[in-house]
Amino acid sequence: MATEKDKGKRISRRGILPILGSTLLIPFLGFNQSAVAQDKEDTEEEYETLLKPDGTTVKVKASALKKSKIVKKNISNNTFLNWLDKKF
Repeated sequence: MATEKDKGKRISRRGILPILGSTLLIPFLGFNQSAVAQDKEDTEEEYETLLKPDGTTVKVKASALKKSKIVKKNISNNTFLNWLDKKF
């Protein structure tokens, strides 16, 4: 049979459960703080509201507009309404 020294060194199922449970809690300790900082930067970004051809509005980052290429500048009202597929 086992002596008292051997009983103290053995790990039983009851001894493993707290270790296993604590390892499952590691993802909740806050290692995801870099993503939170990224979200704060995105919310501080300026947005512009633009109109799509179907008449709905879209929010677009101002930085994306600065990088975009202008196809045609200063279009007439009739051309704009044709682009929207609306006749007046």
